[in-house]
Amino acid sequence: MHVLIIGGSDAGISAALRIRELDAAAEVSVLLKDHYPYYSICGLPFWISGETANLHHLAHRSLAELEGAGLNIQANTTAETVDARNKTVAIQNGTQIAYDRLILATGARARRPRLAGIDQPGVFTLRWMGDGLQLQHYLNVRQPRHAVIVGGGYIGIEMADALHRRGLELALVEHRDSLLHTIHPSLTARLQEALQQQGHRLHFQKRLVEIHGEGTALAVELSDGTLIHTEMVLLAVGAVPSTELAGSAGISVGVGGAMVVDRQLRTGIDRIWAAGDGVETYHRLLQRNTYQPLGTNAHKQGRIAGENALGGSRQYAGTLGSQVVKVFDQVAARTGLRSQEAVDEGWEPMSEGFCCQSHKSYVPGAETLQFRVTGDRRSGRLLGAQITGPAGAEVAKRLDTFANALYHQQTVEDINDLDLCYTPPISSPWDPVQMAAQHWCRQRDGAS
Repeated sequence: MHVLIIGGSDAGISAALRIRELDAAAEVSVLLKDHYPYYSICGLPFWISGETANLHHLAHRSLAELEGAGLNIQANTTAETVDARNKTVAIQNGTQIAYDRLILATGARARRPRLAGIDQPGVFTLRWMGDGLQLQHYLNVRQPRHAVIVGGGYIGIEMADALHRRGLELALVEHRDSLLHTIHPSLTARLQEALQQQGHRLHFQKRLVEIHGEGTALAVELSDGTLIHTEMVLLAVGAVPSTELAGSAGISVGVGGAMVVDRQLRTGIDRIWAAGDGVETYHRLLQRNTYQPLGTNAHKQGRIAGENALGGSRQYAGTLGSQVVKVFDQVAARTGLRSQEAVDEGWEPMSEGFCCQSHKSYVPGAETLQFRVTGDRRSGRLLGAQITGPAGAEVAKRLDTFANALYHQQTVEDINDLDLCYTPPISSPWDPVQMAAQHWCRQRDGAS
């Protein structure tokens, strides 16, 4: 059997490795647009910042390791069309590659607004290895001292940290009224303060209108008339699924323009599966498909698509939207639904904020953790949670406790029964997660 995989990032290589685990005799070919198979795109900000010294350390596995696992990696190869009837894929030189099973793992590309000046030198996006290489080259050669970041989401925040470490002065533009729209503004205030304390400027409720060229410099015009003089611009305004092959294959597109798949990652076209940032993502709480291009989703979906391409029937359990980001010494994490999302789904949400120390205060180093817990007022079911706090206070792992409870459809009260670790330098007899849950329960009981 020949399994052909188009795309060699998280989903594609995860699928390929799973196939090799299950069937050592299967022929597995991976078509890769560039020559960076299985590199951590999420790691690019840390390579650009200098925290990761060697670009090749971003490879989850080296090319030699992948080929040693029995994968046929065809680098610098672009698939142009899929002939689902004859089970062939045409590549850029006109060659036809036959397949028995096909997995599309084409990912997503960075969104580029259609605005004047957007294609000038010095304007960048960050989605693929090529983007990172171009940006790093510009930083090394031009040595800019100022940059504008458009977008206050996860990539924008991480790149603000990275460029700060490179010594750049920053202006961050966000069209909403706070950073990280998936986290409540009361929690993201700590991140905003961290950026401002380092001398960076934040422009909220403003949109990019045009980028003007000024010789070797740039001027960024905002919707309120503000003109920011700068030397480079990073566009971090989201991702668009790469679904150019879907049309030729007869695959439908749905939410966010992503390929429609079921929970087994089937496309509805015989012997074709799809996974990763180019496909819809089943949401475990909403119980329907959404679009959430995250590396964690891509790895899991790829593994399932690979198994099912061999005749399996494994289902994707679904996303909860669990995410975490770090800027300077502050960390923000979230999972599940926000209040308005819960209202839209027919829940009666109640969200409560809570603050406590990361561990027993009599041991030096205790820091403040800030929580926001959302649960259904009627049933008590946990619907979502958010945490901010300093790096080193186990923000992400504590958020994972909520994510685990969400996965198993637990109530907020159920969190109190969890057997969590305790020692005074690390936590408290009631972990901060449990204290936040107890606060939510007290508030609900007091209001009822």
